[in-house]
Amino acid sequence: MGSLIRERPADDPDALYEWASVHDFLGREAEAIPLYRKALASGLAGPRRPQALIQLASSLRNVGDAQAAVDLLQDLQSDELTGEASQAFLALALYDAGRPDAALRVALKALAPTLPLYSRVISSYADDLQRGASGQA
Repeated sequence: MGSLIRERPADDPDALYEWASVHDFLGREAEAIPLYRKALASGLAGPRRPQALIQLASSLRNVGDAQAAVDLLQDLQSDELTGEASQAFLALALYDAGRPDAALRVALKALAPTLPLYSRVISSYADDLQRGASGQA
């Protein structure tokens, strides 16, 4: 894979993303992080962009920077390809950042639409968690 990547221009965002993903898959998150960042800075677009943001956030969380993962994910919208994956990873990052109430709220809000009979009540309970939390979002 490395030889294929080297055939591409050094700032090719798609190649950088793929190379970051390989490192990530191999458990080398610390090496993947700067590659994801460079891919994004180089203009990674289309369906790979949200994937790169999610994978970067996951890698950041795995190396102990949960707050950076939260910062990346908190405004990321779901899409057709990734679904609610960003919310699942956000919940994990919030938990690791010491915000379990917010983590549970995010997870329940993402899950609620998949529960036809209970969607409204689960969403309401998640909102109650927000009101009960001490100013944490």
